Amino acid sequence: MGEINDAIERADREAFTQEPPRTLKGRIGFLIRQLGSAKAVAAEIGVTADSVNRYRRGARKHPPPEVTAKVDEAVRQRWQPRVRKRRRQQAATTTGVTIETRARFGYTAPVGTTDDGRFRRLTVHLPPAYAQRLFDARDTGASDQEMRQIIAEGLKDVYFQDNGTRAAGLSDVTLNDIDYLDLDY
Repeated sequence: MGEINDAIERADREAFTQEPPRTLKGRIGFLIRQLGSAKAVAAEIGVTADSVNRYRRGARKHPPPEVTAKVDEAVRQRWQPRVRKRRRQQAATTTGVTIETRARFGYTAPVGTTDDGRFRRLTVHLPPAYAQRLFDARDTGASDQEMRQIIAEGLKDVYFQDNGTRAAGLSDVTLNDIDYLDLDY
């Protein structure tokens, strides 16, 4: 996964209105309710159905770290899908997304102006259209570079060009060397 996907995942986790189960027994029980059987859970996390039943009963409490990570990921993927879907829909139609980043921005500018890339720390609210494009790109399996380009276009329009009121000759903003990137919606 890339930086953009990780940022969207963090934003999704922050949308939870209730924390997922904390205990292994609770997480396995949740997965069994979601997937329908211990066999399906076993296939998902890469263990036997007997192991899943031992985890569910509490007979085995400490699985190997890789199994714990798979259980955690499976629970987080399925936890409160309606809450995440509602938050994304709201961001894509009315509220937009807030991008906080420290990265090197480069751009193509008219002759006589500086177009040297430099690190900037930005917190910019992007309109819903960019949120929709970002979510659609992620859902279709777009690369991290494609999602960076969507964010760069949004930052160009909102931050650098101030919605068309300045820097009209600016084109091709690029987002490089991301130090950190965080999304909120």
